[in-house]
Amino acid sequence: MSENKLETPPLTVSRREFITKSAVAAAGIMIVPRFVLGGRGYTAPSDQLVIAGVGVGGKGESDLASFFKSGKARINYLCDVDDRRAARSVQSFPQAKYYKDWRQLFDKEAKNFDAVCVSTPDHNHANVALAAMQLGKHVYVQKPLTHDIYEARVLAEAARKYKVVTQMGNQGASNDGVRQLREWYDAKLIGDVDTVYCWTDRPVWPQGIPWPATPGKVPPELDWDLWLGSAPQTAYIDKLVPFNWRGWWEYGTGALGDMGCHLLEAPFRVLDLQYPTSVQASVGSVYVDEFKRGYFPESCPPSSHVVLTFPRTSKTKHDVTVHWMDGGIQPERPAELGFNELFGDGGNGILFVGKKGKMMASTYSANPQLLPLSRTNEVKVKPTLARVPGGADGHYAQWVEACLAGYGNKEVSSPFEVAGPLTEALLIANLAIRGHDIRHANADGKGFTYPGRNLKLDWDPRQMKVTNLDEVNRFVKREYRQGWTLGV
Repeated sequence: MSENKLETPPLTVSRREFITKSAVAAAGIMIVPRFVLGGRGYTAPSDQLVIAGVGVGGKGESDLASFFKSGKARINYLCDVDDRRAARSVQSFPQAKYYKDWRQLFDKEAKNFDAVCVSTPDHNHANVALAAMQLGKHVYVQKPLTHDIYEARVLAEAARKYKVVTQMGNQGASNDGVRQLREWYDAKLIGDVDTVYCWTDRPVWPQGIPWPATPGKVPPELDWDLWLGSAPQTAYIDKLVPFNWRGWWEYGTGALGDMGCHLLEAPFRVLDLQYPTSVQASVGSVYVDEFKRGYFPESCPPSSHVVLTFPRTSKTKHDVTVHWMDGGIQPERPAELGFNELFGDGGNGILFVGKKGKMMASTYSANPQLLPLSRTNEVKVKPTLARVPGGADGHYAQWVEACLAGYGNKEVSSPFEVAGPLTEALLIANLAIRGHDIRHANADGKGFTYPGRNLKLDWDPRQMKVTNLDEVNRFVKREYRQGWTLGV
């Protein structure tokens, strides 16, 4: 962990504890069973989690709906920079107060809510989440946890310091599949694993393209300055909002950021992986003319193959090599898989290669299988790990229940202490990808030198830096726009 570990402050009294203690202390007041007041199944307001949503369109909309579905959450505050995207959540929760600027929401309403759901674009995750934790609020943050490696480390340490319940939105962490994979591996069905493959057909948005030369017109419903947040000031371009920002390094983290937390989560949990020590990458090329390769450093590449090396753990006998492939690239089909049998889920998958056998799964660690597939039904292993009610869908209710129980009283599947190192790993993979675009003009004026290509990066997890290519370290912790600095 970081040498500058954050100190843990004294415990504070939660809103729920305050209400409970105040009620008990009030002299002469008879405590009436809640079902007498509200009927059987009634959940008293003091036993509901009051949530403020920041980024409430798209995924944020479905996140809030899932919290509400738990029956123990009230969505009382909504915040979004784009009124168009927020419209459906505003309609679904008409009683909720609406803000455009999350800073105003926090300043004015902090005493009135218990938890925050952050579903903004990647580049604004850390600012909102850290500010919420500093107010003592529980937080749920969409994947990837952060845009930068430094931010992931900060949020993981802040969760410990402020003693709040945290959860990243990689709902597959609550699926039965990852628990089944762990039980098979712990039962030594496939032997020691030293190689894992994860692959995706993402991106499903434009990548490997130039930044548009002509600025667009900002829609009247969108506050462009607030959308930029911590990112550099720049002119608005069409189609960046609401989704295509994922393919631009200033805002998104590419296919790795979109799918890495869903697919790498299983290797992390099954093998107890922590921080990688080296990374190398190859990326897909875009040619704009004959023998003329395009150079688009602002954009993520159309495809990549990254190789991460993790030190041996208590679950492995050797170092573990994890291959990441995106843009439709897939590993060789296992010999144990039949000609017409599905590899992963077709477009995405996870493959564990052990000394005695193999096992695989699809997105969210769903549909775990031993290879050959017939072995899945033939082998019986006694369950040893508790399942999350509802699986991936139960990821939301699990966090709500844990928040109501208070820090440390109920387990969650993807707390920041786990989600932080997982996010760091995929962002370290992105370091190798971004290193491909570092270039220097040759002294003779003819062409360029690319020092970040065709090498393996040596990663020091304690110092959070690459030791053999310093230029790539500028992507570990970016410069924030004035007024939007991370409040550490």
